[in-house]
Amino acid sequence: MSDAPNREPDRVERSERPEEAGDPWTRLPSMAPATPAAAARARQARTGGPPTGAPAASGAAAPARTAAASGVDAPARTAGAPAASGAGIPARAPGTGRPAVPGGVRTLAGPAAGPFPPGGRTVAPSPLDPGASLDPHRIHRTLREEFPLTYDPLLRAWVLSRYADVATALTDERFTHGHRPGDPPCARAHVDVDVEALRSVTERTAYVLARRIAERSQADLVADFCHWLPAGTVAAAVGVPYRDMMRLVRGRAAGALAGECGGQIAVREKALASFLGNVLADPDQVAALRDAPAGLVARAWTESLRRDPPVQIAVRRTGAEVPVSGGFVPAGASVALLVGSAGRDPERFRDPDRFDPFRDDPGQLTYGAGFCPAVLLAGFEAEYALRALFAAMPRLRLADGFRPTFTGLITRAPRSLIVRPGG
Repeated sequence: MSDAPNREPDRVERSERPEEAGDPWTRLPSMAPATPAAAARARQARTGGPPTGAPAASGAAAPARTAAASGVDAPARTAGAPAASGAGIPARAPGTGRPAVPGGVRTLAGPAAGPFPPGGRTVAPSPLDPGASLDPHRIHRTLREEFPLTYDPLLRAWVLSRYADVATALTDERFTHGHRPGDPPCARAHVDVDVEALRSVTERTAYVLARRIAERSQADLVADFCHWLPAGTVAAAVGVPYRDMMRLVRGRAAGALAGECGGQIAVREKALASFLGNVLADPDQVAALRDAPAGLVARAWTESLRRDPPVQIAVRRTGAEVPVSGGFVPAGASVALLVGSAGRDPERFRDPDRFDPFRDDPGQLTYGAGFCPAVLLAGFEAEYALRALFAAMPRLRLADGFRPTFTGLITRAPRSLIVRPGG
């Protein structure tokens, strides 16, 4: 492992410096909207939903304000206090944990209806409960099966956890639309992107980074690779000199330089760490993907976004009353969408906890289906990360006894990936 995982990688030779090599590193078009009119349309689409004073909607990540206000650190509740208000468990179809029909399910009690339902004290778990950072899936399972609609006072929002409801809320006009890369407003804003140039600089950056760790006896792919690849590709796309990339393209500067999509470096970093963790955790997957065609790598990438999305909770607000599983979400309400729960809904995916690039029921909710440079970059980074790592380190494997540990409440990924580059 690197003894200084957060330091800048060793300086490359001058012949390898992209800004001095005459390659597309400094010749790419900006990823920001190409025209003022396109930018205005994108802003109007993004800001036309929530009423004044409402929490900002979010597509790729729950906003920092919401996270802070809702207690992301998941403080323990006062003894005897309810985790969330709710009604009795809905009527179920025979032999299932799901309601028989939506019309036969009572609307769960919200904040205006008092803390407990008329029939008794039924408490739903919260996605912010202590321990949820290490194991949210047990809580998600209970919410999907017994509380498909509930109000969570920690999140200060109604909670949706089933795939059908979350997918609807991400696209239905009755919900405000946060900025999710690939959704239609985003796609309309990006009209001048050189796809092959993005591919070229992503490939170059991945191979440079892989060569730098190939000779080590041990390395942390999160600190030494995933932390740098998304930043490097954004730096290339906006013409920032390579030596300045980490100073200029992380945090607020990234959004100013590359626009709202290109600035989502942290999300792509976490998605890449989860992808490499899922692949390297299974020797069979390593063998299948080592020299796989681009199409199979893309399927594996989609599968990782489904099973372990980098953003676990997205926030929306209703513009009208909306029927969902378990009842109705009232108009003007904040809604927390459990993207991580939706991706493991057994009603949508077979064997949902298993990472299976070959599954015949693929799907993911992190990105929309439209054209967006952030979506392109994320896919290119996944593909060329695998190709560069396996080319530079043919015997790459996880260190003995190490297994990736996924952590996080709003965003989630492995904190480290300790590997043996030489096998």
